[in-house]
Amino acid sequence: MDNTNKFYNITHGYLTFEQAYMKIFSFIEKDVKASYLLSIGTDSHTYPKETKFMTAIHLHRIGKGAWGCIRPYVAKRAIRSLHEKISLETALSQEVAMLFTNERLDIIQNLLIPYLDQGADFRFEIHLDIGQKGATRDFIQEMTGRITAMGFDAKIKPDAYAAFCYAHRYTK
Repeated sequence: MDNTNKFYNITHGYLTFEQAYMKIFSFIEKDVKASYLLSIGTDSHTYPKETKFMTAIHLHRIGKGAWGCIRPYVAKRAIRSLHEKISLETALSQEVAMLFTNERLDIIQNLLIPYLDQGADFRFEIHLDIGQKGATRDFIQEMTGRITAMGFDAKIKPDAYAAFCYAHRYTK
């Protein structure tokens, strides 16, 4: 499924996943007493001859800024089926989430453990571009089930900002 292994950050340009992970680690290292939410989410836009997907990695230092990057994927056809499009968005988010192995997540969490009593916190979520309103409501159980089966927390609109806000801005 992966037709690019590069992530893009507006400041740092194109990065490998390992470089993106190191940027995330460095961002956290600068304020180990903060609360962090690492979110993965994908959005897409269908054009006449292709469908462009953007998967976002968004690290929010709650109340104190954020760092993020996106990974593009282009299907060389217009995907008209809403179910197929949402399913592919979910799969692309799952693919990126799996890059955050337990070992990589443990390294981040171990950095924050000494500061838990001072407000440090770390959460990891997958944001899905679906919600209770509109046609995507029919896919909530299926898509969130795919994420929770992996052991991750799944968020839908309006709490899925990594997909419908951050990733969305790069699909146009």
